[in-house]
Amino acid sequence: MSQFELDCTSISRILADKGHQLPEPVEYPDGYFNAPPEPASVLIPLFRDIDGWRVLYIRRAEHERDRHSGQVAFPGGKLDAIDRDAHAAALREAQEEIGLDPAHVSILGNLKSYRTISNYLVTPVVAEINWPVPLVPDSREVSRVFSIPVAWLADPANHQVSWRTLRKGDAGVQVIHFQRYEGELLWGITAKLTVSLFNLIGLLADRK
Repeated sequence: MSQFELDCTSISRILADKGHQLPEPVEYPDGYFNAPPEPASVLIPLFRDIDGWRVLYIRRAEHERDRHSGQVAFPGGKLDAIDRDAHAAALREAQEEIGLDPAHVSILGNLKSYRTISNYLVTPVVAEINWPVPLVPDSREVSRVFSIPVAWLADPANHQVSWRTLRKGDAGVQVIHFQRYEGELLWGITAKLTVSLFNLIGLLADRK
């Protein structure tokens, strides 16, 4: 599949057949967490603009006690009691955070749930946005909404893999960093999920 010719019907079919395969879970050391993970979900929004396909991201607002403050992310958050499933949670969070009307969103499928270093079990929900749509970010949670072209993200020259040590003596975990795009730094779980999706649908050669 060419990175310039995304076919959302094909993506939906691939996710139904193989979405449970990626991303691979991080092998955290025994005893690293002292509680079960909290369920959460994020929306990975794809849309077609005049210059081709893009992926929508947010930059989180700055909060002193938020360990992910100011980072690039996907819209999303913890599952609430009102959410019937991960899809509902991702759509609700996207509406709350950036004003994305669920009526303009078509769910394509899921990637495999991923346990984060902050002890969330995140289900990545892949979707297509019927672009253009009005977006109204909640300034309490989001400082910026922006997008990056799929063609740029799918170029292996634009990201690199490094290793992070969790604690002294622990084995390292893989961390992906993209080059800055318009000043924004895409890394961590958001970069991991982006690369995992592109690997799964054949846009990017797997780099381990």
